Amino acid sequence: MKQRLITGIVAGGGFLGLCLVGGIWYHVLVLMMALIGYYEFVRMTKVPPFGGTAALGYVGVLYAVFPWRLLGLDMPLSVMAVFWLLMLLFLIVTVLTKNETPIARVAMLFLGMVYVGLGFSYLAATRSMPDGHGLFWTFLMLAAIWSSDAGAYFSGRRFGKHKLWPAISPNKTVEGAIGGVVCAVIAAILFAVFSGGLLGIGRALLLGVSAAVVGQLGDLIQSAYKRVYGIKDSGSLLPGHGGILDRCDSWIAVFPFIHILSLLPVI
Repeated sequence: MKQRLITGIVAGGGFLGLCLVGGIWYHVLVLMMALIGYYEFVRMTKVPPFGGTAALGYVGVLYAVFPWRLLGLDMPLSVMAVFWLLMLLFLIVTVLTKNETPIARVAMLFLGMVYVGLGFSYLAATRSMPDGHGLFWTFLMLAAIWSSDAGAYFSGRRFGKHKLWPAISPNKTVEGAIGGVVCAVIAAILFAVFSGGLLGIGRALLLGVSAAVVGQLGDLIQSAYKRVYGIKDSGSLLPGHGGILDRCDSWIAVFPFIHILSLLPVI
């Protein structure tokens, strides 16, 4: 517990500090997290993390999260176009290797590229939103996600009786999930109250529910594929916490979701 607390304070403080600073330093941090996250994903799927095929995935993640706008550069192709081209290359690999690299493997590598690349790209883009309030929106969503986690944990311990999804995550309960939603909504509404009119109560309610529900689903997704591959943590970078994907599984589900559904201003 002591190690977990120390890691949480140091890593969390460093992340939030660079988030406050913003700009290229924060974006580079998120880019590094994305590349490490993809490394963890590849390693979990029992594929050599630095093999030739996996390299295509790193290219996709790098392209999606790279700070193009902050460096004054135009993105040569859309992320969708690059992902399609990389998908084609992944499939070509199966042909060139005469199925020694099976389609199931390249499908997982491609899935991980999209999952990690888009997730972290939206995390980075939220901080540098052109409306000038990127720090507010980022802190709002992180606060709602963390409130959901805390609410689910303490509600589950105090009131948990009905298992939520025991085949995937045996410790999660329905009562805990509901507590997580309530706490996330309260956190979002508090941000609205003190936002000076930037955030309305109705939108805060939608954002709080999204952070809790989609965040908990992101956590279950992570639990599901870790269970398939028989591992406890995605990595060991953060002592007591596991890997980058263990800590960011909710983030990389929630941030794309709220933008794709236009719950935040368009980036």
